Amino acid sequence: MGTDLTKGRPMSVIMRFMLPLLVGNIFQQLYNMADTVIVGRFVGQNALAAVGSTGTIMFLVIGFAQGLSTGFTVLTSQRYGARDEKGTKKSVSNAILLSAIVAVVVTLVSSLSMHGVLILMNTPAEIFEDAQTYIVIICLGTVCSVYYNLFSSMMRAVGDSKMPLFFLVFSACLNVVLDLVFIIVFHMGVAGAAFATDLSQGISAVLCIVYIKKKMAILQPEKGMWRLDRDATSHQMRVGLPMALQFAITASGTMIMQAAINIFGADAVAAFTAAGKIQNILTQWFTSTGMTMASYCGQNYGKGDLGRIRGGVKAALISSTLYAVAAGVLVNLLLRPSMSLFFAAGTDLTSMMPYASRYILLCTIFYIPLGMIFIFRNTMQGCGYGLLPMLGGVVELLCRLVMALLSIRFHSYPMAAFCDPFAWLGAGIFTMVCCIFVLRDVERTLKERTAVHG
Repeated sequence: MGTDLTKGRPMSVIMRFMLPLLVGNIFQQLYNMADTVIVGRFVGQNALAAVGSTGTIMFLVIGFAQGLSTGFTVLTSQRYGARDEKGTKKSVSNAILLSAIVAVVVTLVSSLSMHGVLILMNTPAEIFEDAQTYIVIICLGTVCSVYYNLFSSMMRAVGDSKMPLFFLVFSACLNVVLDLVFIIVFHMGVAGAAFATDLSQGISAVLCIVYIKKKMAILQPEKGMWRLDRDATSHQMRVGLPMALQFAITASGTMIMQAAINIFGADAVAAFTAAGKIQNILTQWFTSTGMTMASYCGQNYGKGDLGRIRGGVKAALISSTLYAVAAGVLVNLLLRPSMSLFFAAGTDLTSMMPYASRYILLCTIFYIPLGMIFIFRNTMQGCGYGLLPMLGGVVELLCRLVMALLSIRFHSYPMAAFCDPFAWLGAGIFTMVCCIFVLRDVERTLKERTAVHG
């Protein structure tokens, strides 16, 4: 059964809900990292660079699809918070049907366009074939990712963050096993890593369905609900489409950044890939906090408690800031031994460490605005506002674009490495200002709603 996020002290409620998400997200990064580590150790440095060079494209394709499906569940969270059981079930069936359409469209468009995208991104010739093989297989498995994330988001929407964690841990472990089998036993190279990712997420999606069927009656639509509802579809698309576009816009910016990194050769790509994977684990605190705020604010918006939403934002900012400082110090101290995990024993890291350390140092200085982005963006989305968070993604894109073009123009790696921090700073300030105005609008809306019902 779900958890009521409308009661209890905001800090303790948020932390209890967020910690299982954090563990789950770290496991998700670990099984994404497993592809990189196993490919780097058992296939080679160029294969690692090939997988890494497609990371931003993967974020674009999968992120767009996940953004839509996750946005569809905001309505579920709001209706659950309002104690509307029938409306909650209708939102579930509608989200499942809409996600099927999303999966088909995204799979077709992405898989057919990959060759041209890799050319546009200046993918080095020595890793081009492996990069294309890996990303096309990932695209063909979009349906697995969409439905795994949809069902996990549905559980979180009604306050259950523990079972998604269980399924994610299972998926992570299964992915590692399949990676080893496909790559070491069957010698499938980067294709094996991609198949392992798709298959592990598909199995986890099926397990989510089984659990919901047996344990979560609130998420089980009734027979007459299996058709698209105009009002639900309109609401879900209003929230889901901006979230998807936000992912796409952010990913487009990271693709531009990757294109700038690619011009420095395979060593720079391999170093950037390994450092990026390490950073992705550390920054999951911010991601998990954001996911928590979406559910927390969705339920409290449904209840009509603005004071509690504001208290939650404050608590999230405090915890995020403290973590940003600690994580920044830790990753800079342990970067070199962490980098060695990605390469075969005896690999000389001398040529790669300058690329990795420069990128990590610049990023950690700006972890605080990165945390702000996730908190403010998901707070707005949880309250049903989709456009302004999407515009925050536009700010990120523009910042990355400017810095990437400068790095290419001056052939400067430090400028390429500064793409992410510059984007975080710009978007962090933008989303903070937007969230202030959104919460004022929410206050006005809730007063009007109270007056009508009163």
